[in-house]
Amino acid sequence: MNETPLLNYERSVPGRFSDVIPPPDTPAHALPEAFRRKDPPILPELAEIDVSRHYTQLAQRTHGVNNGFYPLGSCTMKYNPAINETAASLAGFLNAHPLAPDHATEGCRAVVEDLSGALCEITGMDAFTLQPAAGAHGELCGVLCIKAYHESRGDAKRTKILVPDSAHGTNPATAAVAGYQVVNVPSQADGCIDLSALQGLLSDEVAGIMLTNPNTLGLFEKDILQIAEMIHAAGGLLYYDGANLNAILGVARPGDMGFDVTHLNLHKTFSTPHGGGGPGSGPVGVKKALIPFLPGASSAGRPARIQMKAFHGNFTVMVRALCYLKTLGGDNLRAVGEHAVLNANYLLHRLKEIGYRPDKDAPCMHEFVLTLQDIRDQYGVTALDVAKALIDHGIHPPTMYFPLIVHEALMFEPTETESLLTLERAVEALNTILKQLREDPESMHGTPRRADIGRPDDVAAARTPILRYAPKAKP
Repeated sequence: MNETPLLNYERSVPGRFSDVIPPPDTPAHALPEAFRRKDPPILPELAEIDVSRHYTQLAQRTHGVNNGFYPLGSCTMKYNPAINETAASLAGFLNAHPLAPDHATEGCRAVVEDLSGALCEITGMDAFTLQPAAGAHGELCGVLCIKAYHESRGDAKRTKILVPDSAHGTNPATAAVAGYQVVNVPSQADGCIDLSALQGLLSDEVAGIMLTNPNTLGLFEKDILQIAEMIHAAGGLLYYDGANLNAILGVARPGDMGFDVTHLNLHKTFSTPHGGGGPGSGPVGVKKALIPFLPGASSAGRPARIQMKAFHGNFTVMVRALCYLKTLGGDNLRAVGEHAVLNANYLLHRLKEIGYRPDKDAPCMHEFVLTLQDIRDQYGVTALDVAKALIDHGIHPPTMYFPLIVHEALMFEPTETESLLTLERAVEALNTILKQLREDPESMHGTPRRADIGRPDDVAAARTPILRYAPKAKP
């Protein structure tokens, strides 16, 4: 186990400094007295090498796709090509100001237009807005477009949004934030939507349904055309959660399935870094009837009904996504979906061979869900224990306890960028863990043992978090 690095406050030595910040080239303006500190801030005094080592150690303690396997289900943690970073770092993109005149931003506007056109072609939508900053932000934008559409037609009685029980957790939250009543749609035994239950929920109060295809169990909704027909016949609209688009990229399009609105995660499907919370980008595409309700659109001289973000969204994320698309081209884009599905099915098959049990014993798309309920019943070892044990093997844990309809769930998404060798190493690690939990189940509760941070006290961390550093009093 590595030694825990000291905080910068604990490294501080009076009188140490580093001239890494140049002096300001603009006149200083004194703050009003009411806003000025009475005492100087307590800041660490460090040399540049101390600061460099501090951040290097933090980076070494962080697991990412460049460190090892990162099979986080429904998050598509794929390799991010360095060429994307080079393109996004070009001065004309990186230093562009959102208020610059048109003649100074022709390249930036070309990126927006090219990317929007490509996303329309990929999804089968008629127009896109690139304003939303992330997936959930895009969800809210899309649902607000649905709401504005119904309101424009004087259809105020549509107060319900249908959400499958296998949906991403943001779906019901988004519908609720948008002011809708969330209605749960149950799944059948095969993991897909129960059509008879769906029919019983339809009425003139339903504004639409939020779902993704493939669904969160990693299964393709084979009845999607019938689902679309049923929703449209009831006057509702279909919203596509684009988090799982990686599985069908270049193979199938949400617009052809009957969806009216979709958001995409550029920071997942189109290979832009999103570890640590951002930045992201969640563009929203719509069919022709909903174009007037997109952010930035106007109709009959009225301003746009929806504004999701100042200016144009997270622009350099868009540059990365467009670079990724231009690098691959259409044929290779299709290969992304095909290889994502191939890798997931191979890993699923191998894990079944060594003794793990999938929740649905059927071919999957880009991800699959294991249930460890039988392991917990027999050995007292939980999905959390197994996930933590993977850290000792240099593998980031998969998604745990999701979707909620699967007990002791572990969700794996290997993505298309992983090799056969990586998948086999993952199988070897999970096989070792399986042997350990059978031979010494008690030892599993203390994993991981070789990580910088072991098993934290989740209750204490939630109830009594230490959120700020309390400096010691000067002698």
